[in-house]
Amino acid sequence: MSYLLRVQLPDVPGSLGRLASAVGMAGGNIDAIEIVSRDGGLAVDDVFLAADGGVMPDSIVSACQQIEGVTVLWISRYAAGTNLFLDLEAVESMTEDPATAANTLVDLVPDVFRVDWGLRIRRTDEGMEVLHRTSAAPSELPQDIEWPEDKVHQLNLGDLIVAGARIGGDEAIVIARRGGPVFLESELARLRHLAALAASISR
Repeated sequence: MSYLLRVQLPDVPGSLGRLASAVGMAGGNIDAIEIVSRDGGLAVDDVFLAADGGVMPDSIVSACQQIEGVTVLWISRYAAGTNLFLDLEAVESMTEDPATAANTLVDLVPDVFRVDWGLRIRRTDEGMEVLHRTSAAPSELPQDIEWPEDKVHQLNLGDLIVAGARIGGDEAIVIARRGGPVFLESELARLRHLAALAASISR
């Protein structure tokens, strides 16, 4: 079984080694690590791991949290395994067909941000119109959903954690995770940056 583990740990030499040892002792095998943010002597990392048969995720969490200074922020099954799709690769894909750059970004956000779905929406007098979506995304949004006036915005919508970034005019990219983890400021900044690039490429 593959899992995504989001963990906060001291940003000092040896931290990742201790984390890897703890995961291994609990029956897990780390496939990849991606740094999500660094701030104030702490790092937040996404750890992609596979667990041996019969190993429960709770045992991996417990092993990690025995390490001084380590906090597990989130763990969930992750069917995509270690298919990391970096921001630069997303930009390269968007430039292949500039006219559809925004839609390409929507298609890529599940891998880029490890979210459940993505949407491209337009604000109209009647509410929010869905222009493009990934297969798991809803075909329409609640009409009272907040529009990202400040260009990037995060809110809770039932059991969904939703973030949005404007791509110019009355259009925006919306991404969502079911249950968590919450979007970090670094992720929101990346979403804003990619949305702005999509708008620029499509011009």
